[in-house]
Amino acid sequence: MTLKSLAMAASMMAFGTAALGDTHDDAVRVGMITTLSGGGAGLGIDVRDGFMLAIAQSGLENIEVIIEDDQRRPDVAVRLSDEMIQSHDVDVMTGIIWSNLAMAVIPSAVAQDVIYLSPNAGPSQLAGRGCHPNYFNVAWQNDALHEAAGAYANSQGYTNSFILAPNYPAGQDALTGYKRMYEGGLAGELFTELGQTDYASEIAQIRASGGDSVFFFLPGGMGIAFVKQFADSGVDIPLIGPAFSFDQGILQAVGADALGIVNTSQWNRDIDNPTNAAFVESFQGEYGRLPSLYASQGFDTANLLISALAVADPSDGDAFRAALAAADFDSTRGDFAFGPNQHPIQDIYVREVIQDGDVFTNRIIGVALEDHGDVYATECSF
Repeated sequence: MTLKSLAMAASMMAFGTAALGDTHDDAVRVGMITTLSGGGAGLGIDVRDGFMLAIAQSGLENIEVIIEDDQRRPDVAVRLSDEMIQSHDVDVMTGIIWSNLAMAVIPSAVAQDVIYLSPNAGPSQLAGRGCHPNYFNVAWQNDALHEAAGAYANSQGYTNSFILAPNYPAGQDALTGYKRMYEGGLAGELFTELGQTDYASEIAQIRASGGDSVFFFLPGGMGIAFVKQFADSGVDIPLIGPAFSFDQGILQAVGADALGIVNTSQWNRDIDNPTNAAFVESFQGEYGRLPSLYASQGFDTANLLISALAVADPSDGDAFRAALAAADFDSTRGDFAFGPNQHPIQDIYVREVIQDGDVFTNRIIGVALEDHGDVYATECSF
């Protein structure tokens, strides 16, 4: 069975990977709870596929990955987490996409002495006072890409932005992050419903606002709906967003309506380093599609885990945490390091949506923030 067919198997999957070394007699169990069905499934599928690609490429045979679908429901995620910890005795957990699910699962998991490696969600509550020595975020703190968008807006001379995001932890962090860096005034500020797909009312308010720019955070299908409806409305105001609304899996659904829109990201397929070039090529070869931001995060998360397992066993908690904190792996992003709250310090890029043959994609056009950490690290102590 190929990696692709294994990765597409339903419900629970166990993958064997090669001996971690003479000191690793038992399998290391990884519990992955992610979104594989319904709205947002593409994000979870990409995280899973990137993660499993790295595991396969490692040539190891002693990592068991148990994968379950959270259906984007906090109650399901909590139930699965309890099963992973109590029935499957996992050493490490990963996979959650959505911040509301992360808040429902992660504090309890790390309190039970399970390591959690986040490949996506980075709510502010877990970066500051709610930080924990067992929690590592391999993607970003939620505010980061939005802070970069605010910095970009300043560079373009925008002084009257209209801003909107869904009303859940990541949406709240998004607007907070944008306003932290953005120096102008606000033409309007809205929280929409999570999962909303009709934005006629919001676009009418944008039209009437007198704003000179629009910043929005609407991931997955929400972003597809908004961008297409905004283009159809004829409102001629520049859009700025984070990568979540312009990622590879979304752009094909949005199509030409996204061309020229600027967005911010810590990763893109044209970051010039050997690890990233090899990742893009191998992911496309294995799965028949270009990797997304989420796929790169899954890949990096697995490689962080593999690098730590080369040094210590999860049974030696202090040594294993130290090996993770060292982040001694080759990231698709190039330079990668953890800050004191175990969230990344990294560059955040400015990207533009382009068309490359028949494919809509992004290219890097600048750097919005260099070696960027998060403001919540000062509140973290463990």
